[in-house]
Parts: sequence; structure tokens; C-alpha cells
Amino acid sequence: MTLNAIERLEQAMEAGRRNLPLVRVAGPVREVTASAARVAGVSAFVRLGDRIGFSADGRVQIGEVVRIDAAGATVKPFESRIEAGIGSLAHRIGPAQLRPDSRWKGRVIDALGRPVDGLGPLAEGPDSVPLDADPPAAMTRARVKTPLPTGVRAIDLFTPLCAGQRIGIFAGSGVGKSTLLAMLAGAQGFDSVVVALVGERGREVREFLEGPIAASRDRAVIVVSTGDESPMMRRQAPKVALAVAESFRDRGESVLLIVDSVTRYAHAARDVALAAGEPAVARGYPPSVFSDLPRLLERAGPGAEGTGTITGIFSVLVDGDDHNDPVADSIRGTLDGHVVLDRAIAEQGRYPAIDLLGSISRLSGEVWTGDQRELVRKLKSMMSRFEETRDLRLMGGYRAGSDPDLDQAVSLVPRIYEALRQEPGQPPSRDAFLELAHSLRG
Repeated sequence: MTLNAIERLEQAMEAGRRNLPLVRVAGPVREVTASAARVAGVSAFVRLGDRIGFSADGRVQIGEVVRIDAAGATVKPFESRIEAGIGSLAHRIGPAQLRPDSRWKGRVIDALGRPVDGLGPLAEGPDSVPLDADPPAAMTRARVKTPLPTGVRAIDLFTPLCAGQRIGIFAGSGVGKSTLLAMLAGAQGFDSVVVALVGERGREVREFLEGPIAASRDRAVIVVSTGDESPMMRRQAPKVALAVAESFRDRGESVLLIVDSVTRYAHAARDVALAAGEPAVARGYPPSVFSDLPRLLERAGPGAEGTGTITGIFSVLVDGDDHNDPVADSIRGTLDGHVVLDRAIAEQGRYPAIDLLGSISRLSGEVWTGDQRELVRKLKSMMSRFEETRDLRLMGGYRAGSDPDLDQAVSLVPRIYEALRQEPGQPPSRDAFLELAHSLRG
């Protein structure tokens, strides 16, 4: 057979493949529970994370494969209720994909990438990106060293940030976590802002859009999954936000990513893992939660050399004000710093209620000069002395003049606390060190 004949045969075979009708992998629903459904006959054709469509009442309900065994696949729907019944047909859709575009800025979407702002359909970008992308390789990532002023005096002084850093806001409920995040959302110097509101109250979404983020709305993409939505939606919202942020980062943009909150993502991941049959190992959390968290958080940060950065601010809702909760402990060990909000400080009326002695930025050395580092060290030493002698002073065991260091702390620390007060409506700080110096002189 000549070469031309072989080429003609290959072309004919390829044309035949293209003309073959597409085959849809499908199987019947064999079991339905309150949280998941079992689909038979698809085990050999699906993978974990694939989308499955249920035919129910003349429409298609979408779910995700969370477990596969020889008898079938366990599928958890994105809606709160499963409408498919025994014998309903379920078909494979494929892996989740997203096509972000710069024209998404100014839009509000849900955890499935659908618009929820009533402004029409979303434009599709040129490239499709996965929702579970791998973080950039460690040796190709750029260094994090560019200072990033936030406009919040307490943070710029004691826990300064860098572009590409990942930091957590740790707080119990009602301590001002969302308010501080709203203040940070107004930070300047970013090309794009991506916000994931995970498990939030429905009323707070519009308040956030029309309040703190309003000034940055034209460069922001908001991903919303409210607390009444299914665990699958709450679990996917941060992944969608990260996929959008990664798309902007790969175009060379500097991106601010805010996720409120990672704890609710962990709660949703726990529900999904338990439905898939995983055992609970730590306060009800299955093992996969503690591997999913670092994988999610590592996707933020600097990109490869020559691309942009994702500066990640993640709120962590500390259950029962226990900062050693397994989820909080796992997140704290992954991030590049943490800001702790204290309920006792909030009850004193000091906002933001930041525990300055318990908060840390692991990249502060890239921001402070030598003189600033020494000044912060002295300020923290004074505040530590002031706080540890609080009970002694309340009982009348302190006499002025007996300890010069304590005298200085008693004189200056209340004025420092007062200088660090900052309400959401106040103008952002321009030079935190200079403003503190002016306050102390005054």
C-alpha cells in the first residue's frame, strides 16, 4: 500500500469518527436519600467531581459525583432538594468548567457561574478553566515583597501586608469580622477584586454590594452562596471565586480576593464528605476537609514569574470563640499571617477589635524599616505590660512612680488604643506611623 493510500485511509477513518453520533452515558436512579442519590450503570464512565444531570419534572437538576463504587455513583445535587425519583434517568455532563472574562467585572454570580444580578447573560471568555486547578509550582512562584497599604491603621502598623500575601481574619460571631473585611475591600492598588460570600445571610449581600464594595464595584466580581443554599453550593462558591481570580492573575493583574468565610466552606465540605461515607475524625470533620483546606488556600498568592498576584484575605469564624478549633488551627498553619478579633475588646467599644498582641504577619519584615520594627517592638512591649497588670491596677496595687516602665505604659497605651480606633465610614489611613505620632503628640 502506498503512502498516499495510507493517508487517504486515515482521513476516511477520521471523517467517519467525526460523523458518528454522540453517545450520552446515562443510568437509572436506584436510591434517593435526603442528601444524595445513587445512580447505577455509570461507574466506569464517571470520575469524582463530574457533573450529573437528573431528568425530573421536565427539567434537568444538576449534581456532582462524590463517590464511585462498582455498584454505582453517589451524586449530591446543587439544589437543596432532590426531585428525581426511583427510575429517573441520570446522565453524565462532564467536569465542571468556567470561562471567566474581564467583562464579568461589576457582576454578581452564583456558585454555578450563573448571573443573579438581573443584568443579562455573562460574556464567555476565550479560555476554559477548571474549578479545582492546582496551585502554581513552588519553584516557579514569584517572591512576595511589595508592601500593600490597607488603609486600616491597626493592620498597617502591627500586621502589615504585602501584595500576594494570604492572611486570615479570625473571630467569633458578632465581633466585627465582616465590618473589617468591608474596610479591607476598599484597599487601593488592585486591578480586580473578587469576593466570595459563603453562607452569608441573604440581607447582608445587598448591604455589602451597596455599601463597602460600592466604590470598587466596577472592578469587582461577587460570588454569592447564601446560608439557605445547599452545602454543594456553599462548597463550590470559593472554588468559583478562585477560578475567576486565577484567570485575572494569569493575565498579569493584581487581584484582591476576599472569602467570607472559609469556616462555612469547611462546614459544607464536611456535609458532602459525610454523605460520601467518610468517617468523622476530629470534632465531626472527615479527613478530606483537612486536605481540601490547604489545597484551596494555596491557590491564592503570587503567580508564576511574569504573571500577577492574588492577595487573599480569608475570614475564619471561630466556633465558640475557640481559636484552637481544628479548622481554625489548620487554616492558621497554612496562611501567611492572622489577625485575631477579640470579643472582650469589642465589648470595650474599640473597633476594629483587633488583638494586637495575638495577631501576626509573617511578611512584616518585608514592609517595616529597621526603625519601624524597633518602634513596633517597644509598643507591643508596653501594651503587654499594660494588659498583664490590668487586674493589679484595678485592685489598687499600682502606685505611680514605683515603676517607670509601667508608668509610661499607663500613660501611653490608652492613647495608642484611642488613635487606632477607626470606623468604616472614616477616611482610610494614608501613613499609619505618622498619624500615630501626631495623635501621641496631641
